[in-house]
Amino acid sequence: MPDWFIGFLKKLEYVFLQKDRYKQILTGLGNTVIITLGALVIGVIIGIIVAAIRSSYDKNKESLKLRGGPGYYILKVLNGICKFYLTVIRGTPVVVQLMIAYFVIFISIKDGVPIGIFAFGINSGAYVAEIFRGGIMSVDNGQFEAGRSMGFSYIQTMRHIIIPQMFKAVLPTLCNEFIALLKETSVAGYVGVMDLTKAGNSIGGRTYQYFIPLFTVALIYLAIVMLLSWLVGKLERRLRKSEH
Repeated sequence: MPDWFIGFLKKLEYVFLQKDRYKQILTGLGNTVIITLGALVIGVIIGIIVAAIRSSYDKNKESLKLRGGPGYYILKVLNGICKFYLTVIRGTPVVVQLMIAYFVIFISIKDGVPIGIFAFGINSGAYVAEIFRGGIMSVDNGQFEAGRSMGFSYIQTMRHIIIPQMFKAVLPTLCNEFIALLKETSVAGYVGVMDLTKAGNSIGGRTYQYFIPLFTVALIYLAIVMLLSWLVGKLERRLRKSEH
């Protein structure tokens, strides 16, 4: 066995096995997955609500304006709030939003994981909302008319007819947003969360061997992203087949 390989194995043992430092990588990976999944759930919920409000306003503002009444003004105000939310969230860096949530809004909470879920969820919701809005706007208006002819209200039409079709159309894009969100969580260490990136950096700081832990972190991210990308590709092919 070559001397360089033996030396590399000794470095691996020193970096990861001594003092069970590999457990930091496992903890970081777990926190990264928890934050990503939790943020995705929040993002989807916010995205559906914001997209429904904005698309409803875009599709019905003229008819509501002619009809008059408080409904038009309520929807207009809600649409204005949604546009403000989208402008602020999409116009500021996610790391700044994360730090505001940790050091300003939830200053009394010391556990950064739930704050990370909240901050990344709010951020993801802005991007998911635009994905969903595009999906809703792409659904043919005849589908709305079909729902109304069946006696559904506008909300029932959205719930039972439009949103299911929208999900099918935007599912691959939504999965890509999930992949982007996974990588964005690498800044969670700014608020003291032991995420995957923070774990690699921490091990490097204690062992003065940065190459091995950070390269390991990069490989883990790459493996997860490649797996998710493969699943997204498989999903897209299945959706194309179902359309035929």
